[in-house]
Amino acid sequence: MPGGPVSRFWKAPGLRPLWIAGGISNAMLWLEVLAAALFTLQVTKSGFDVALVSAARSLPLLIAGAFMGVISDATNRKRIVVAGLLVSAGSAGTVGMLAAWGMLRPWQIAIAALVSGFVYATEMPARRRMVAESAGPSFALRAVAVDSMASYATRCAGPLLGGLAYQYVGLAGAFLLSAALNISMAILVSTIHYRQELMRRLSLTSALRDLRDGLSFAVKRRTLALLLGITILTNLFGYSYSTLLTPIGKLILGLSPVMIGVLAAAEPAGSLLAGIFVALKPLPGHPLRWLAGGATTLFLGLVMASLLGRLPHALIPMLIVFGLGGIGSAVYNIHQTTIVMTETPPAFRSRVMGLVTVCIGCWPLGMIAAGALITPFGLLGALAALGVGGLAGMAILASVTRKRRIA
Repeated sequence: MPGGPVSRFWKAPGLRPLWIAGGISNAMLWLEVLAAALFTLQVTKSGFDVALVSAARSLPLLIAGAFMGVISDATNRKRIVVAGLLVSAGSAGTVGMLAAWGMLRPWQIAIAALVSGFVYATEMPARRRMVAESAGPSFALRAVAVDSMASYATRCAGPLLGGLAYQYVGLAGAFLLSAALNISMAILVSTIHYRQELMRRLSLTSALRDLRDGLSFAVKRRTLALLLGITILTNLFGYSYSTLLTPIGKLILGLSPVMIGVLAAAEPAGSLLAGIFVALKPLPGHPLRWLAGGATTLFLGLVMASLLGRLPHALIPMLIVFGLGGIGSAVYNIHQTTIVMTETPPAFRSRVMGLVTVCIGCWPLGMIAAGALITPFGLLGALAALGVGGLAGMAILASVTRKRRIA
């Protein structure tokens, strides 16, 4: 009905601009990731170099992820989001201009990726928190759920756009497009009327203390200990597979940049479909079982994809398997947040979320490891090694926690 709760939700001040800005900027992030990987592979012919450049973008999650929440509590979050979009635009614009002048080198892309990675580390504590605050207490969970679906969609659209842009306008065109859109999103967010009610004093030492207290709390509880362990395994052995996709697509499957984008979009496409289903019909049973099951499905998908990649006409079967792995990825991600909310008292939630962020920060270490595995095992062997390593880690984690009988 007009003016009803649903109408008020969609018309909440600032909500739609924040969704649009988040969707566009995240799509440009994944566009840059694929375009940078294609350029690095073209110049160096090295899968390990591709891994290093890709890891640079996610390294700030490990370095600074735990402190971004503290910074966002002490600084106006709207200013953080606008400044981050402008920094991303400047970074992408610099890469685009260097490419247009023929002066670009892979190490310069890695530096630009590192800068953009620090902006990416502010995504959850700044922009997504603004989404929840703009929706209000009654609609906060729904607003974040919609934002999560948009995140899956941009992870799917970004590689497709990256492949198209690289093939038809080159690296310079791809990064200059990213710069222009990020500037547009900064202007859009700057128009939002936002008031931050509570401002805490900036103290990085308190962040370290919160991490210590959160770790002490979490390791004594079986569900939270398993959550942290599975999060480490999934980022070390699961999501790090993405750095292998460009060399696999180019050197083994012989794909064009556009089709490499399609290959990279398969897993997030599966995540998007699964996320919509779970949002409409929550899965029954304990979230920990779904968390572990989702991670295991992703690991199995990597092993299967490595086997299928050795067959003639492997693209379609690999797309299907990566899509199935994406379903597992979505189930894992959704229940990761659910476990923190249901198993942690309010006083410890921010501390446990800080720990989860640190565990997610293992992702770049996994990317570097994936690149190092190429020399002894080959590209498909490295993909298989990631999947097998994840499955072995899950088995060890289950055995250790069962023996210790963590409460």
